[in-house]
Order: sequence, then C-alpha cells, then structure tokens
Amino acid sequence: MLTRRRPEARSTRRREGSKRPRSTRRSFWIGVAFASPFIVGFFGLFAYPILASGYYSFTDFNLFQSPDWVGLDNYEQMANDDVFWKSLANTLVLAVMGVPLTIAIALGGAHLLNTPIKGQPLYRAVIYLPSIIPIVVGGYLWRWLLNTQYGFVNYFLSWFGISGPSWLQEPDWTKPAIVLVVLWTVGGTMIIYLAALKDVPHELYEAASIDGAGPWRRFLNVTWPTVSPVTLFQVIVCLIAYLQIFTEPYVLAQERLNNISSGPDQSMLTYAMYLYQNAFVYLKMGYASAMAWVLFIVTLIVTLVVLASSKRWVHYGSK
Repeated sequence: MLTRRRPEARSTRRREGSKRPRSTRRSFWIGVAFASPFIVGFFGLFAYPILASGYYSFTDFNLFQSPDWVGLDNYEQMANDDVFWKSLANTLVLAVMGVPLTIAIALGGAHLLNTPIKGQPLYRAVIYLPSIIPIVVGGYLWRWLLNTQYGFVNYFLSWFGISGPSWLQEPDWTKPAIVLVVLWTVGGTMIIYLAALKDVPHELYEAASIDGAGPWRRFLNVTWPTVSPVTLFQVIVCLIAYLQIFTEPYVLAQERLNNISSGPDQSMLTYAMYLYQNAFVYLKMGYASAMAWVLFIVTLIVTLVVLASSKRWVHYGSK
C-alpha cells in the first residue's frame, strides 16, 4: 500500500508545484499591468529623453534636420563661449546669495511660528500662501512692486528716508531682486522646519534651562543638532533649485513678449535661461543638450561636496 501511494503523493506535489508558479506569474503580470502607466511614462517621458539628450549632445541638431555627429565640438564650443561662462557665474552668485538667506529666514520664521500665540494657524497659512501662487503670476506681481517709478518697495523704503535703487535696470541690483522674489516663497521651507521643530523634545529645553543656558546656547546645543539633518535636506534642495532657476529671472528680465532679454549687461542671464535660448530660440538643440549634461554634472558635484561636508555639522540620532 505504501509503495502505491508514493507515486500519487509525488503526482499531487507536482500538480501543486505546477500551480504555484502559474499563480505567481499571474500575480506578477497583474502587478505589471497596474504599474504600466508609470512604467510607460518613465521610459517615454524620462529615460528616453535623457538618453536621447546624451546622444544629441555629441551632434549638430536643430529639430528640422537629422542630427550630424560632431563629437566633442559642442563641449569645446562651450569652453570658449563667454555667454556660457557669464550665465554660469550669474547662477552660482544667485546660489551663494540665496541658499544661506533661504535657510536662515526659514529657520527663524519657523521659530516664530512655533511660538504659541493667538491666531497661530492664520499666520502659518499666510506664510505658506505665496508658495501655492503660480511663479509667473508672482513674477509679474514683483515686476510691479519693484518698479522704480510707482513700485511699492521703493515707496516703502522712502518712509525711512532711503532712496530705492532701480532694481531691474541696474546690474548690481538685479540679482538681489531675483533673490527677493525667490524668498517670497520661503513658506514651504519654513513649514518643513516647523515640523522638525515640533519633533524636538521639550525635556531637552527644560534641562538646558535648568543648567543656565540662554536662548542662543539652547539653539546651538538642542535645536541645531536636532534639525541639522533637515537642514542638510533643505540645503541640497535649495542648491538644486537655484542652479536650475529659470522662471523668476526670465519674467523679471522680459521687456517685450517673446523677446530675448537677459537684463542689463546680461546680469539676469542664468544657466537655464541660456540653455532655453539655445534650444528653442536659436534651435541649437545639440548645444543645449550638452549644456544640460554639464548642468547635471555641476549639480552632482555640488551635491556630493555638500554631502561630504555634512559629516562635520550634521548630527544623526541626537535625541
């Protein structure tokens, strides 16, 4: 009897084993079907354009003719292009000016919003509101506010006896004007810091107060170690945003609709603006693709430098 049952048991196991792979494959393809919109979108809208731009960066391509292979000519032209270096310098100056101000204002504002006062939810909503306004709308609003003749900013400065500059006409003041417009939307960064401050244990503040630590010492010894990982995230995000900045300077520098404008003495010409001009105004798509890859490399290097330096000032597990 035992010898007769063994073949039946084996055949039953084989049947069960053959059914399991089929059900597993079926579950796999069902999962692929549900994920297919993302998969198609990723390869069609992200992977293919990235690979195509890498190929076009080595070609002479203007969208209307077949690309001609030119090797490293686009990169050599970039090295000898004075406008390219001007746009890169303008972008780096904006990043050096804007990132520290963004972090400082966001962290300081988060401390104020974290103070229990009457009407606190309203203040938080007002601070965050500019972040949801379209950038183009905000840009044109600031063009009016920064106007030399009837702008409110110079009118406000006149209350204190200060003669406001020509924000959008003087090369020395165009970059501060751009940074001012970007800082108007600092509410999003401020809300992230506010969430980080909510995570700081109150027991640490109480212990520091008992030890006689003042506000500054409490910030250095309690607040900063706790929010330093969030600061690392904010610094990287802000750096990438400033290296890719386009809309604010484009709107502020615009003189006439669809006209190429880079501000006085090209002081508002950012890297992304010059890339856009080469791609869609001059139709030098190959050169623009090479610029895009250089921007990617610069962003990657800057991010790696920030991550390497973070070991000195970021405190993980400080709680």
